[in-house]
Amino acid sequence: MAKVDQCVILAAGNGSRLAACAGSNPKPLVSLHGAPLLEHVILSARDAGIRKFVMIVGYRGDVIRRWIAARDFSGITIELIENPDYHKANGISLLKARGIVRAPFLLLMSDHIFEPRTAKALLRQPLAAGEVILAVDPNLDRVFDMDDATKVKREGDRIIAIGKQISDYDACDTGMFLCAPELFDALESAKHDGDCSLSDGMSKVGAAGKFRAFDIGDALWQDVDTPEALAHAEILFEQYLLGTVGEERLVSV
Repeated sequence: MAKVDQCVILAAGNGSRLAACAGSNPKPLVSLHGAPLLEHVILSARDAGIRKFVMIVGYRGDVIRRWIAARDFSGITIELIENPDYHKANGISLLKARGIVRAPFLLLMSDHIFEPRTAKALLRQPLAAGEVILAVDPNLDRVFDMDDATKVKREGDRIIAIGKQISDYDACDTGMFLCAPELFDALESAKHDGDCSLSDGMSKVGAAGKFRAFDIGDALWQDVDTPEALAHAEILFEQYLLGTVGEERLVSV
């Protein structure tokens, strides 16, 4: 498999549960240790080897556009795509990249922070045609908000179920996916009344036996979806981020 150097970031939602921390900014620009969540995601992906970014924006997308234009992210390109249907599920946001992204890609969420070494290790995994590999955390006792987490059930390295409401699970979705472009077909086929979630599309991939799990081991990650999760992320990543956030990262992993 050729080296994967492109990434899709979903940054379209309105993030209503984090509104108390956002002020006048959209959720991806909420600050964590002095830098927006989105900046942490971009720089971590860049440190992992990503050079081409496609970002799906929607709610207050103009603010994100201005922020991107004012920043100098050396060594990468960022293309922004508007999703006017950002009120729908996140699968619709990803489908906006169909026709632009035609090769295997890394899929990230604008509100999930992670260590670059995790994405780098995921990008090294062999990816067959039509496959999706999800980075999962089986350490359930360290998941901050299990009720809100997207859960997965594995058989060996295969994922056989995914969703927030499933009752039988053994790991959590960390928001990092290595995807073959056939995922777009799965999402399209999963649409119901013009809407679909990522989990809907991934369930289709899983039904075809092409959804695999990648264990992240002891690596740090956090879904920042509420003020409480943001406060937890501040503590969780304090030592790591204090050494890496600034105009440019001071340390690459």
